[in-house]
Amino acid sequence: MLELDGLTKTYRIGTFGNRELPAVRSVSFAIDRGEVVSLIGESGSGKSTIGRMILRLLAPTSGAIRLDGTDVASLRRRDLRHYYGRVQGVFQDPFSCFNPIFKVDRIFWMIRDEYRAGTPRAAWADTVEASLRSVCLDPGQVLGKYPHQLSGGQLQRLLVARALLLDIDYLVADEITSMLDASTRIDVLNLLADLRDRGLGILFITHDLSLGNYISSRTIILRRGAIVEMGDTASVYGDPRHAYTRMLLESVPRLHEKWHDAGARTGVAALEMGPRPAAAPSLVEVDDRHLVAVGE
Repeated sequence: MLELDGLTKTYRIGTFGNRELPAVRSVSFAIDRGEVVSLIGESGSGKSTIGRMILRLLAPTSGAIRLDGTDVASLRRRDLRHYYGRVQGVFQDPFSCFNPIFKVDRIFWMIRDEYRAGTPRAAWADTVEASLRSVCLDPGQVLGKYPHQLSGGQLQRLLVARALLLDIDYLVADEITSMLDASTRIDVLNLLADLRDRGLGILFITHDLSLGNYISSRTIILRRGAIVEMGDTASVYGDPRHAYTRMLLESVPRLHEKWHDAGARTGVAALEMGPRPAAAPSLVEVDDRHLVAVGE
C-alpha cells in the first residue's frame, strides 16, 4: 500500500523568505494496488505538489509517505532506485518529457541501462515492442521517430509504456489527458482502466470531474491544499456533503444548458460557500462512506 500520512508542504516566500505559503496541509490517504483514486481540485489546490512529493521530486515539510510501511524519505541509492522501479509518474505535458534532439527510442534504452543491464539487446527490443503494443501503439509507427513527429497522445502512451517496462505497482498520472483531444483522451482513460484491472494502483490527478467519475473507484476533493471530502466515487458524486464539492459538480457544463444559465447557477453556488477559513479544516466521518471537512 502507498500511504500518505499528514503530508504538508510549505514554501518560504518574500524577499528574505520570512513568510510562509502553505501549498499542502496535512493530507492523509492511501492507494492500494488494483484501484484508481482521483485527486480533484482547481488549479493551485496542491494536486501536482502531492504527486511530486510522492515521486520524490519535492521534499515534504512534514508528514510521511510510506510504501508497504517503509518511509520513502529514508530511501537512498539502491533502495531509492528500487522505489522508482515500483512507483512512476506520467505528467501533463508529454512534449516536455522528451529531449527533442533524440529519438523516442532513447527513453527505453535508458531504462535497460539503469534497471535491466543484463538483458540482451534483442530480448530487450522484443520487450519494448510488447510494451508498446500493450498501450495500443504500433512499434513500426513510433520507434525511430523524433518527438515532434508524434502526436501528444502517442507521446503520452510512450511514457506509460516506459513505466510498464519497470513492472511498476503504482502510477501517478498527473493531468495526463489535459492536452489531448476528446477521442485520444478516452483511449488513454481506457488504457488506465485496463492497467487497473491488471493490478496497478493509480493516483489520477485531475481538475475534470467527469474524467474522475469515469475511471476512479475513490475520489478525494482538494481545496487550498486540504482535503474537504473523500469517499467512494459514487457517494461523493451522488451525495456530496461539502459546499465546495457541490459547487464543483454544479460547475460541470451540461448539454441542455447555455452558458448564461450555467453562470447564474454556479454564481449562486459560489456565494453559498462562505468566507475562506482561517485554519485548515479537520475531517470528520459522516457515514461509512464519506469523510468531509469541518470548519469551512
